Amino acid sequence: MSEKTNMSEETNFSEANMSEKAMDVSDIDASFSSGIAAFEAKNFKQALQFLAPLAEAGDAESQHRCAIMYQNGLGIVANEAKAAEFMAAAAEQGHAIAQHGLGFMYMEGECVEKDAQKAVKWFTKAGEQGLMGSLTTLAMMYQEGTGVEQNMEEAKRLYKLAGFDDMEL
Repeated sequence: MSEKTNMSEETNFSEANMSEKAMDVSDIDASFSSGIAAFEAKNFKQALQFLAPLAEAGDAESQHRCAIMYQNGLGIVANEAKAAEFMAAAAEQGHAIAQHGLGFMYMEGECVEKDAQKAVKWFTKAGEQGLMGSLTTLAMMYQEGTGVEQNMEEAKRLYKLAGFDDMEL
């Protein structure tokens, strides 16, 4: 009889855990959706309240959005270190737009020390995921020899990948 009671308690316990996990996931989804909606509505202070905990927990899209807010002082005092930290974390997870953003940070020396070679690395990763802006920027870097050895053939190839078929160099 005690074995049956234990099984019943285990079943109730695991059902409660599953219900708690489902509730956690729906809470996270609601926070994410609310945060994105607030960001898109330019209510950055509210967006940060919803997205910052998710960014800290490792969500790449939340990290990217928080990086933008910290970088530009949207809804919070600008914090370059936090902007770079979140942008890099999202980029490392393969978030293409964050990779592009990190590339620009390195290219311009915003929030990080200027480093053209690191810019090339991140633009390349974003370009490999099909971001046309990254391919175009990378093409210009090859055309000008910024961060890479000047290579007109590679510049032409990248321009073509970015949709500029008739680019004369």
